[in-house]
Amino acid sequence: MSPRFNANNRQEKGKSISARKASDTNPEQEPPIFCLRFLSKDYCLSKCTKDEKSAFADTIFKLSQLTWSEINSSGRHGLGYEKIARDSLKAAVPKHVTDDVNFIAFRFCAKAPMVGYRDRAVFHVLWLDRNFTLYNH
Repeated sequence: MSPRFNANNRQEKGKSISARKASDTNPEQEPPIFCLRFLSKDYCLSKCTKDEKSAFADTIFKLSQLTWSEINSSGRHGLGYEKIARDSLKAAVPKHVTDDVNFIAFRFCAKAPMVGYRDRAVFHVLWLDRNFTLYNH
């Protein structure tokens, strides 16, 4: 990205945003942050239809307006989630995910789940199970 310049051709400096330390806040009182870094190529956005992509964007927007505490008290087929047993997964678990990690699924398009794991306030999306083939439903 190119730097911004003012009328005198001097580079403008952006305003600094002070970030709170992760340890300063209770993640239950924070909204989820969605990370797609580890999204599986077999269950990713490029496999989704235009409508599924739109539903995914709508879902993560709606979820980002709630705190984890509010999400925890929602129904699993609404804006809540359900736990998914590791041994029920038919896809390989990424190597960086340790055995103590619990998998959860949010519904992103009708009942189609996005499955991943939570690390404090961050939800790492690993699979978009649009065809219901990731685990037995």
